[in-house]
This record gives sequence, structure tokens and C-alpha cells, in this order.
Amino acid sequence: MALQNGVGTQFNMKTIDLMICMFDRDGNGNMNMQEFAQLFNYVQQWMACFKQYDRDGSGTISCQELHHALSSFGFRLSPQFISLMIRKFDRTRRGQIAFDDFMLACVCLQNLTNAFMPHDTQRNGHAQFSYEAFLTAAFTVVA
Repeated sequence: MALQNGVGTQFNMKTIDLMICMFDRDGNGNMNMQEFAQLFNYVQQWMACFKQYDRDGSGTISCQELHHALSSFGFRLSPQFISLMIRKFDRTRRGQIAFDDFMLACVCLQNLTNAFMPHDTQRNGHAQFSYEAFLTAAFTVVA
């Protein structure tokens, strides 16, 4: 039986790949028991977070629920950007994201933020950097 995300679809392979990369400490492409235990704990923490913000208990996160979650994490993002995130990570095209896609969206947002922060020297949400510096920051996230 395949790993499922709680709404009857298979777990997003991008999320699985991301998690393996994050927890495969020795880089061998496999997970030992310690790495798996850390990954399992990480997923459990995300599941608790997901359930906290899935206010209607639907098993999915809506735009409003995602906005609330990200605001509580300290992100100040427009409703338009939240809608963009939902469209980007909603594999079912229902206007909502399942648990695995929520995890992927949040981790991607944090990784992008981490790549942006060194260029936001005044910590005001604005940065100025060259095209090559932008590409360098972007490739640290996507590659």
C-alpha cells in the first residue's frame, strides 16, 4: 500500500524527495533507523500543525486557513500570494491543499525566505541584488 496523505491520494513524491534529502544525513539515498525516526517525528509535528489550522476538519487547507497558518508563523503575505501558493501546490485542482502539499508549501516558503534574507540587509522585506545573485539564491532552493 502506498503512503497516502489523508484525502485518498498518494503522498506527493516531491514532498517525499524533499524529506529524504533533509533527513538522509549521510547522503547515501537510504534512511537508517535514526534518520527514519527523526523523519517520523518531523512528519508528526507537521501533522499536528496541519490539524491545528484545518479548522473545518476537511483534511485540506483552504486559502483562509493557509493565510492564518502562515501569519501565525510570522509571514505577512497578501491574499493574492496565498492564492498563488494554493494554485501552485494544489495537485487536485480543488482550491485546497492536502497535508503533504501543505508541508511542501511551507518548507519551500521557508527555504525561499532563507535564500532571500541575506539580501534583505535592512530587514524590511525588500532586497536589491544582481541577476546572478538572484540565480544563485534561487538555485540553492531548487537544485
